[in-house]
Amino acid sequence: MPRLDNDIKLDFKDVLIRPKRSTLKSRADVDLTRDFVFRHSKKTYDGIPIIASNMDTVGTFEMAIQLSKLKLFTTIHKHYTLEQWKQFAAENSGILQNVAISTGMTENDFKKLRDIINAIPELDYICVDVANGYSEHFVEFVRLVRKEFPDKTIFAGNVVTCEMVEELILSGADIVKCGIGPGSVCTTRLKTGVGYPQLSCILECADAAHGLGGHIVSDGGCTSPGDVAKAFGAGADFVMLGGMLAGHDESGSGEIIERNGRKFKLFYGMSSRTAMDKHSGGVAEYRASEGKTVEVPYRGPVIGTAQDILGGVRSCCTYVGAGKLKELSRRTTFIRVSQQLNEIFTPNTVQG
Repeated sequence: MPRLDNDIKLDFKDVLIRPKRSTLKSRADVDLTRDFVFRHSKKTYDGIPIIASNMDTVGTFEMAIQLSKLKLFTTIHKHYTLEQWKQFAAENSGILQNVAISTGMTENDFKKLRDIINAIPELDYICVDVANGYSEHFVEFVRLVRKEFPDKTIFAGNVVTCEMVEELILSGADIVKCGIGPGSVCTTRLKTGVGYPQLSCILECADAAHGLGGHIVSDGGCTSPGDVAKAFGAGADFVMLGGMLAGHDESGSGEIIERNGRKFKLFYGMSSRTAMDKHSGGVAEYRASEGKTVEVPYRGPVIGTAQDILGGVRSCCTYVGAGKLKELSRRTTFIRVSQQLNEIFTPNTVQG
């Protein structure tokens, strides 16, 4: 028999953060850096834990170069070649601590991952990325990657429930990617009916991960700096952004499109028809695309957008009296709201 969970589940739009008295005099007094020691790799992270998503329209080498200037992180998409990685590492060795190499879980993916890590041993982060993190094959692949690279820090996902967060951490993941369907160009919820409201996902998954000495990254659903602040307030260790970093010079989606005097760039989900046509020769007959292609306004260099995001999070910290980002979740009280906030990111859909 089907089961109905009557517990209330909330998304970013369903809450606001209640302000509290503060001794902070300025946003400049807020420290957004975090330092973590990871459960399995034992490596230490020191930076601002906002991550560019490993989509080929976001997680580019060019994006990593720019975001690293602000101590932000980039998960590089998996479609770069070994030679491209070698060239990037040779020219940007100083920022390798701020990037992760991404991989799927086929035999060819694993071989390519091993070749790149062997060629560039300074790479400390691996992102094992699949749409459905609930398969036994995925868990076994995470174990394989952990066995092959015992000293690397591993991101793995995506999942949305406590038991799978625990399973992945116990199987070798240091950081679990949490979120199914909240992304602005993800249509999984429409195509499959599967998903979980992102704020509740963070609250529940962070609790499970932290109990085991693991970490989570909230992946998807942020459309404004306020959403990023809410994700951190709910307990996310890292927050991954896609749509908010699309449309920039570094976004890697080809030429700028001009229409009626306005400029746009393409942004698409990695399960969209556009991505599968580009990287896999089309949509396989046994599946449907679970992403869409949109045109987003061209926004120039990404640095300005990144600074705006950081400014919003700093401002949130001043409203609740958190002098450091790590204090934000302890200082956060969410209040439910009855009306939705206006969407900040409203791209024009051009292809399903």
